Amino acid sequence: MATAGPGATRARIAAAALLLLGCCGPALAGGLQDQAEQFLRSGHTNNWAVLVCTSRFWFNYRHVANTLSVYRSVKRLGIPDSHIVLMLADDMACNPRNPKPATVFSHKNMELNVYGDDVEVDYRSYEVTVENFLRVLTGRIPPSTPRSKRLLSDDRSNILIYMTGHGGNGFLKFQDSEEITNVELADAFEQMWQKRRYNELLFIIDTCQGASMYERFYSPNIMALASSQVGEDSLSHQPDLGIGVHLMDRYTFYVLEFLEEIHPASQTNMNDLFQVCPKSLCVSTPGHRTDLFQRDPQNVLITDFFGSVRKVEITTETVSLDRDVAGFESKFPEEELATEPLKYAEQLPVAQIIHQLMARRRKRSFLCRRFYIPFLLFSQSSRCDFQSILLVDQVPSLHSGVSSFFSVSHRGLCLFVWKSLWPNNIKLVSNMAVEI
Repeated sequence: MATAGPGATRARIAAAALLLLGCCGPALAGGLQDQAEQFLRSGHTNNWAVLVCTSRFWFNYRHVANTLSVYRSVKRLGIPDSHIVLMLADDMACNPRNPKPATVFSHKNMELNVYGDDVEVDYRSYEVTVENFLRVLTGRIPPSTPRSKRLLSDDRSNILIYMTGHGGNGFLKFQDSEEITNVELADAFEQMWQKRRYNELLFIIDTCQGASMYERFYSPNIMALASSQVGEDSLSHQPDLGIGVHLMDRYTFYVLEFLEEIHPASQTNMNDLFQVCPKSLCVSTPGHRTDLFQRDPQNVLITDFFGSVRKVEITTETVSLDRDVAGFESKFPEEELATEPLKYAEQLPVAQIIHQLMARRRKRSFLCRRFYIPFLLFSQSSRCDFQSILLVDQVPSLHSGVSSFFSVSHRGLCLFVWKSLWPNNIKLVSNMAVEI
């Protein structure tokens, strides 16, 4: 169910500006046309994707396949793994019930394996939690977290967020143990906007009553799509007898069929994406929300979110550098520009340092284990109330009094610390050196 908003109004204003160019002079027309075209274009310079499967257990196989299929599509269209945060709540590829280990299929008859050799899962199994998901979005991550688990976006980033799992009216379940609500999700997006973590954001969710998850959004530049309206279920698709479960959900299946026809230079827009799964195919009623988005969806290319297409302008004009080079040479005379031959910087002598450390370790081990063994002599007529330390090497012929009290079960230097263990019969007489 689309909501007309400022995007349509802005598009009409831009169209009126273009019509006005017909009655203006050529000089004025060129400037206004450039401004109008810039108004309709996205100002992003990089793309990111956060793909989340929130379901565990074998019977939710389709949710993992949904996420991996979207992962495959965005990688094919140019978004690298360094700009994708992939979260899978269960590892279906290694599940004991999987008849084809190390594979996940999204089409019946096992035609397409979406779990290839190049899959990089950033959050797996019990790492997929509401807390970790919100931390990824807002950037509130511990300093020890590696870059591969971070969403390092900025105010020029277009972000695709895809989520699939089991949900209800206003919530999405994470691993059947916790939920994220539409209010929490809306507040996370607002934090992202306040912290300048995105330029435009596309939110897609495939779950029951999915439209309820974007009802509370209030941050600008967000476009949202859902597989079902409030009160409707999102249905599965493609049962496979060999695997024993459904392979995908209906909405994601038809979205991916649509994306297979997209290439990096495609001019297909978001309005086309809205129509890919009518109720006759999905059974449920897909929904979308565009009132928070500043551009008309008709002017938003699919590759603005699903791809990573950098706009390059090629000029046929000749650029002369003679004047700039002459000015540079006059500012810096030739004798000042002459430099010595380049040399490699002094490197840290890693091998020498390791050799010295190993030599010290061998020396210390040699002295401690081969020459000096402090030991105790025992007496029946004294009392001990102090703490003592005994170092014993495993030698079968060692003093029988020591070996009878202590049993060394492994080769090496053992440290025994005790305090008043036998107050009636222990007395420290001397430390004697024994060569073994």
